[in-house]
Amino acid sequence: MKIAFYAPMKPPDHPVPSGDRRMSRGFIRVLERLGHEVRVACRLRSYDRDGDQLHQLRLAHTAASLSQRLADRLSRDWVPDLWFTYHCYHKAPDLLGPTVSERLGIPYVVAEPSFARRRREGGWAVGHAGSIRALSRADLLLPMTKVDVRGLQGAGSRIKGVIQRLPPFLDTTPYRQANSQRFAHRTQLAAAHGLDPSAVWLLTVAMMRDDEAKRASYLQLADALSRMTAWPWQLLVVGDGPAGPLVRSAFASLGADRVRFLGAMPEDRLPPIYAASDMFVWPALNEAYGMVFLEAQAAGLPVVAGRGTGVSDVVLHRRTGLLATGGDAVAFANSMMILLDEPERRSIMGQAGIRHVERVHSDAAAAHALDTALGLAAARRVRREETGER
Repeated sequence: MKIAFYAPMKPPDHPVPSGDRRMSRGFIRVLERLGHEVRVACRLRSYDRDGDQLHQLRLAHTAASLSQRLADRLSRDWVPDLWFTYHCYHKAPDLLGPTVSERLGIPYVVAEPSFARRRREGGWAVGHAGSIRALSRADLLLPMTKVDVRGLQGAGSRIKGVIQRLPPFLDTTPYRQANSQRFAHRTQLAAAHGLDPSAVWLLTVAMMRDDEAKRASYLQLADALSRMTAWPWQLLVVGDGPAGPLVRSAFASLGADRVRFLGAMPEDRLPPIYAASDMFVWPALNEAYGMVFLEAQAAGLPVVAGRGTGVSDVVLHRRTGLLATGGDAVAFANSMMILLDEPERRSIMGQAGIRHVERVHSDAAAAHALDTALGLAAARRVRREETGER
């Protein structure tokens, strides 16, 4: 099929890395793996971080005229068989897909849709209304967490399309390859950053964005680690950003011998760092699920995380890691100390994580599920045409 792809929050070629961009690129990769021809239909960003209703109204006005022009261009130059939107919610509604797909008479699919009833009023009311208009027109919705499945089911009769959960996924190949050379990567990393090979290396990979969730997660991690100075650990932090000075200040009391800030790194340099480490730690406050947890498990690392919104969908508590009560630094510290004391358990969890990601969260698993789902979208579209449903 020819698939018109659109990511309203952040286009897949956006210069700033994030989990959202990573997942967007992943969908394109898997769709192409299935033999489809994928083109990015538009790069209009409908994202509004601050809840500015005037900005949302302007975006809606721009999109109204743009969607008509886009439909005309596609019908003339490259007629897609399906429109595929990645990530539609109140902060980044899809203002193009419903109109274009209706004009072209093609199935409309939304991956990672989210419905938050509490956003019907307040700063994102306009964006919320736009997201509901989009979700109500979709032939197929592919939520990625159980929380989002329940949200869509709670929207009632407004959601008419097929709902099929599709777990988040990644290409496991680089992590599998890096894990096979773990000792070499560990030796190189120790030499490059003055690390103690006999210590337990804790790893965190997270951007230092100036937002409440990232700040709070870093501050909780620093608080938890300050309670564990009797244990022989060293922390490696991959990431940087506007909140960098605040983050470094929070960890300063732990001492330079304990914490190494490696800075921001491109994705292709991360697998060896994961493989060289012993345990992945991140509170993940207010995060949807966290691609870093899939990366860590794919490399064979046990995970300690906060029990966030969708973290339990990707980390299996007591099987591939430990999930602590969200926002509780003491509970988080206790979970880390349990695994610090039990190297054999860390190893068992790490191997279980590799198997879990390969079985549920790999490109191969996603391709199989997505292939079936797209067939459902086509069938749903046929039924709409036969019944005259709008």
